Amino acid sequence: MLELFGKHKQIEADIDEFLDLIVEGGLLFKKGIKFYLEDRLDEFEERLADLRQLEKAADHLRRNIETRLYTKTLIPEFRGDVLGLLENSDAVLNQITDTLLEFSVEQPETLEDLNKVKYELAKNAIKASEHMIKAIRAYFRDLSAVRDQIKQVNFLREESNRIAEKYKRDVFSRDLRLSHKMHLRYFAVSIENIADDAEDLCDRLAIATIKRYI
Repeated sequence: MLELFGKHKQIEADIDEFLDLIVEGGLLFKKGIKFYLEDRLDEFEERLADLRQLEKAADHLRRNIETRLYTKTLIPEFRGDVLGLLENSDAVLNQITDTLLEFSVEQPETLEDLNKVKYELAKNAIKASEHMIKAIRAYFRDLSAVRDQIKQVNFLREESNRIAEKYKRDVFSRDLRLSHKMHLRYFAVSIENIADDAEDLCDRLAIATIKRYI
């Protein structure tokens, strides 16, 4: 990050901390989904509570970073791109948190024989968000590594879509109430959207990276 922020070490440290929070949020999400599918609801709610607190901390930190970028008039030619990356990565964390919260509020019924598929979907979606973070870090430290991380995100988004489709097809082939099918589909889509949002950010990151080369 030195190339962008020079001697402003605190902003560099704050961005690192912000990105760390998103990674930690993904880990809490995976653990929360695992506990929900195993009917360990007290432990699920604990992870959700931790995730909601983490999301608030990330929001606060992001706003502080944005304020410093403006008040110190840093990197004016790249500031819009950096702010966009921060805001869109925060939106990914929001999607992660909102999805777990929806499980708590709506308490969808699960199909035990499909729990493994649903957890695989969650793992792939979160892995996409983790490679998104690696791509953002590479933007600040090693531009040559951005492309490889974006390719990983694209692959994992495709895998998430494939797993989600398999899950939805299986659900809708069963003799279940239509409302039950639609409810299960809704939660698969919510998890799938985490990977989709990560890919959307990487589309923006690819353009920002090209601008750094010019």
